[in-house]
Amino acid sequence: MTDTTHNSYDLVIRGNRVLTTAGIAPREVGVRDGVVIALVPLGNNLSGTEVIELADDETLIPGLVDSHVHVNEPGRTEWEGFASATRAAAAGGVTTIIDMPLNSIPATVNVDALELKRSVAVDQAYVDVGFWGGAIPGNTSDLRPLHDDGVFGFKCFLLHSGVDEFPPLDPDEMEKDMRELTSFDALMLVHAEDSRTIDRAPTAQGDHYNKFLASRPRGAENLAIAEVIERARWTGAKAHILHLSSSDALPMIASARRDGVKLSVETCPHYLTLMAEEIPNGGTAYKCCPPIREASNREKLWEGLRDGVIDCIVSDHSPSTLDLKDLENGDFAVAWGGVSSLQLGLSLIWTEARKRGISLEQVVHWMSTAPAELVQLHHKGKLAPGYDADFAIFAADDAYVVDVKKLKHKNPITPYDGRALSGVVRRTFLRGHELDGITPTGKLLRRGEITVERPHGDIDLDVH
Repeated sequence: MTDTTHNSYDLVIRGNRVLTTAGIAPREVGVRDGVVIALVPLGNNLSGTEVIELADDETLIPGLVDSHVHVNEPGRTEWEGFASATRAAAAGGVTTIIDMPLNSIPATVNVDALELKRSVAVDQAYVDVGFWGGAIPGNTSDLRPLHDDGVFGFKCFLLHSGVDEFPPLDPDEMEKDMRELTSFDALMLVHAEDSRTIDRAPTAQGDHYNKFLASRPRGAENLAIAEVIERARWTGAKAHILHLSSSDALPMIASARRDGVKLSVETCPHYLTLMAEEIPNGGTAYKCCPPIREASNREKLWEGLRDGVIDCIVSDHSPSTLDLKDLENGDFAVAWGGVSSLQLGLSLIWTEARKRGISLEQVVHWMSTAPAELVQLHHKGKLAPGYDADFAIFAADDAYVVDVKKLKHKNPITPYDGRALSGVVRRTFLRGHELDGITPTGKLLRRGEITVERPHGDIDLDVH
């Protein structure tokens, strides 16, 4: 439904390239009280308090939704924090992030920890922020209270997480928690690598990337994903595979879905843009778990996206301080595993997608619409009447070279430093207001909260 009965809007954006649910078209967008109210053909001359005319090389797209971000505050704020992370998100056209339950201290594994994290985030959020809960040994009784307090689902590991305060579940414990989650229809997110396989793999010690790659073999992912599939099949739980790296797993994921297993899958820009063959020895900025694999694996992940086996692309932004990356020695066994890319995701994926003949509409679906659907934010992820007026103005044919010193995240390290990318985010809007990096206007989101907006009695927003 489009409302044009009221003549003036808080914001009107018009141009030849507006990405609607029907594709890119010449449109005018009218925003009132933070919500898209009107979406009409260009030439209607909607009036607004503020009117923005898109340049010929600009496309208006919905703000991205990144459902996999490690903000690390409180407790490890020197790694990242809500102010720096959400500024970086806004600069990259990301208007909603969902924060992972680690690597903050305390981890978000009970209601007290969630409330502490909210109290820290509330005055620092430049974009909207939601929270995942954590599933660890012994906190099964905390899962329902966390769900009732608004987390969007629960993350677990099947091997050591890298931080002692977030221990892993074994498969039987994961199954127990999955059964608990089915009682209130919650989602289980799984870092799927098998600990036994990795324990028996060669050591990663040293500065040779091929040794690190051998230390996290595809078989570890494949075996763990098979475990997730079967436990989800037995319990009827909804399961989500985090940061898929091994393309070997795609056939069994597709098979499980055909069988009716409730399974969704994400992958990340580093697996789609980088390749093991080009990672320099000592290049610990590239270290992440599961690892960046070979070029042939990368192409199969792109096929998995095009085939619909992989649902969405999210950053897994997992920063740390420079010293934890062991830059002096470049030892992959010692360095923290995580790639910083929150600000760069859209440009990274667009640069590679256009080479493969993939449209901007499809990229935005993978990076906005699909993650919003995953977390059931029903008024994010699309540019349509009734949706939050979260936008990015994107110049798809513009280009830039990444300068790590100019990025907004806290620590100046990323494997993309010096990389030439296509596509520039020129402006970002949250609920119709341009983000300036000075005034934090983001809201803290809760699963299931009801937002009823009746600016003129014509829109009723239902459950998020």
